[in-house]
Amino acid sequence: MNAPTRLALFGAALLVAFGVAFGIARVAVPDSVVRAWTDSSRSHGTHDDHDDHVAPPATAPVTGTSLSADGYVLGPVSAPGQVGEPGTLSFRIDDPRGTPLTSYATEHEQDLHLIVVRSDGARFRHVHPSLDAATGVWSLPWTWDAAGTYRVFADFVPGGHDTSPLTLSRTVAVAGEVTPWRSEPSRIAQVDGLTVTLTGDLPVGYQGTLTAAVTRDGTPVTTLQPYLGAFGHLVALREGDLAYLHVHPHGDTPGPGATGGPEIAFSASAPTAGRYLLYLDFQLDGAVHTAAFVVDAA
Repeated sequence: MNAPTRLALFGAALLVAFGVAFGIARVAVPDSVVRAWTDSSRSHGTHDDHDDHVAPPATAPVTGTSLSADGYVLGPVSAPGQVGEPGTLSFRIDDPRGTPLTSYATEHEQDLHLIVVRSDGARFRHVHPSLDAATGVWSLPWTWDAAGTYRVFADFVPGGHDTSPLTLSRTVAVAGEVTPWRSEPSRIAQVDGLTVTLTGDLPVGYQGTLTAAVTRDGTPVTTLQPYLGAFGHLVALREGDLAYLHVHPHGDTPGPGATGGPEIAFSASAPTAGRYLLYLDFQLDGAVHTAAFVVDAA
């Protein structure tokens, strides 16, 4: 057998081998499983059951680090430029056609969640602006209480069919002298006379469980009130680039008048090892409180 013939036969054998391997892979990982992984990685919804050892797709995107995604664009953010100067924070989101987006799907009881935090992780705020349906402009009264560069996150779901949650962000500079905040690992927060203790892990590559327990003077608090469709809302940001993690609360959506506590549980997964800044919003006696934690993922 001459050399060209041997090479042709070897190439044909490789094609057959690769074809068989591809077929086996298709059988081992059905399309429905791939779709389920993708949906899980992008979902904001409440979940009752979680498999803490199911890895999300290795190519799951990091969100919140860009002003555009899927054709949607977060426009320039207008806000006061000085500390203590009262004014308005406003912005617009354009759809893939370049026109103002005015239709939003309600997610966690709001059409849009606005997260504002300084680049070092300090001065966190989670608020809900109002939409001018005629212009597509979101706005709310705003005053800065410290100088620095801030990241403004718009977390929303466009209205319509087959739309996915999006988190877009821009930066805003506030003039003045900055006193940097340096993070240290912390799992206990003191806020408004309450103690909030965080347990559990933030693992890399699979879903872990984080549980916050609320006490007052050493006594467990069992009268937490629903906030944004759960007994707590947790935002997690990766230190350095402030990548935005989607965290899912455990349990059913509480009904009107329901109370909960002292524990609030969440499922979360870190995209990379490193330090993460966590902010827990919860409601008690009609007031919303925010507890901040610093957790290292490995």
